[in-house]
Amino acid sequence: MSLIDLSALIEFSRVGRVKKDLIKTKGFNAILVCLDAGQEISPHPEPYEVLFVVIEGEGTITCGDGRYGVKPGSAVYVKNGEDRGIRCDKRMAVVGIQEAH
Repeated sequence: MSLIDLSALIEFSRVGRVKKDLIKTKGFNAILVCLDAGQEISPHPEPYEVLFVVIEGEGTITCGDGRYGVKPGSAVYVKNGEDRGIRCDKRMAVVGIQEAH
């Protein structure tokens, strides 16, 4: 078992998003994505499922044809092949738990 202090890993950049790999296993990957206000990851498809969990900030997560306003404690599940994207309104830190790929 490993303990990860997510709050110690949160880091923002005005240049672009900050992505950190947390865990990679045979079954899943976990990443931390940090976006400064106004930054965006444009909607795009990926060949794996993901659960986004917002731990800090506010914004919008795109999932397929839906757009969801999110805040700390929000979780959005995206199926394999569906478009996914993140638009940040207030500095965001998001954990992505991905199907292994």
